[in-house]
Amino acid sequence: VPFAETTVVVEDEWQTEIKRAKDSLSKLVTEATHQGIDAKQELILNNGEARLEEYIEPFGIDPVSAGDLGLPEPEETGTTFADNALLKAHAAAQASGLPALADDSGLYVTALNGEPGVYSADWAGPQKDFRMAMEKVWNCTHDQPDKSAYFISVFALVLPDGTEKIFEGRCNGKLVWPPRGQVGFGYDPIFVAEGEKRTFAEMEIGEKKNHSARGKAFTNFIRMLKE
Repeated sequence: VPFAETTVVVEDEWQTEIKRAKDSLSKLVTEATHQGIDAKQELILNNGEARLEEYIEPFGIDPVSAGDLGLPEPEETGTTFADNALLKAHAAAQASGLPALADDSGLYVTALNGEPGVYSADWAGPQKDFRMAMEKVWNCTHDQPDKSAYFISVFALVLPDGTEKIFEGRCNGKLVWPPRGQVGFGYDPIFVAEGEKRTFAEMEIGEKKNHSARGKAFTNFIRMLKE
């Protein structure tokens, strides 16, 4: 499935999109039920994707964590974010018999030829030490004039019958040092989106949605559901 075009949703439009898309997502689950799939108005979120709940819950769909159901998490062996998101979503849908949504995302740094990219989480090591990961990124780029970078987020929605859809979002920006802010996760404290002066970690969650790659991917999720 081709990636949808990325767009930005501002805060007042966000609530409008939520309202318009609620019926669309419910319709998708209803259609799955008509196909003999017991969707039960539940959507499985892959292990570690609890942060997606803030996007899903307003639709009247009950997000259920794959971890809470004791579903196994597959090894992320893909070479792209789409590969990994599909691996996780397919595994959850097959094991649960419910629609599943999984996300994979990361940071592309121009001066590092796209690294850490799909290995963004790996740079934080087994302990998920993103302070260490941020220091590694900065140590590799501090003397480079080009500080441009961007976040990519890919959602994969998979139904129990194997039907799959992919949604991508991208947020362009630049690296800064030292890290700033206490909100967010991952590389947020060293990333400033285009047109902004604050890092993602200095923004409130609602503000970040308007810029983040994940928020843009979700906007494309909405748009494709309505096509």
